[in-house]
Amino acid sequence: MPASSKKLSIISFSGDFDKAIAVFTLATGAAAVGREVKIFFTFWGLNIVRKNKWRSFTGKGVLDRVFNFLMGGLACLPLSRFNFLGLSPRLMTYMMKKNNVATLPELIESANALGVQLFACEMAMVILGIKKEDLVPEIRSVTGVAGFLEEAKDGEILFI
Repeated sequence: MPASSKKLSIISFSGDFDKAIAVFTLATGAAAVGREVKIFFTFWGLNIVRKNKWRSFTGKGVLDRVFNFLMGGLACLPLSRFNFLGLSPRLMTYMMKKNNVATLPELIESANALGVQLFACEMAMVILGIKKEDLVPEIRSVTGVAGFLEEAKDGEILFI
């Protein structure tokens, strides 16, 4: 197998529930077949890896605190279409369980168990007033775009 097909890097830009499922489904699938997998969370994608899974006023300034409250966390991710005031992610999770499909928390747990490496975007964190201690401990490092591209070199990159 060529070197480029042994590495997969995913840029998680969206904070949508269904896109988070896609990120972790691809990550765990690739890791399960032996690929080295890295995920770079930026802007709204940072919601997926926030330590506080619910809405909270974090950050220094008023705008930081309001943005972080509105963004929420993993438990507040909306469905990208037909969100129905937040009900759809719960319905989707119910449907996943009913059909014996791994839920988002289970996919995240599997990614951690399979050694998927998680990175957070330094620039987005500065803009949104998020600190490393606001993120889950599985974040390998906070890095800029150049640092992540160095981590991702010689592999495939997906943007979700």
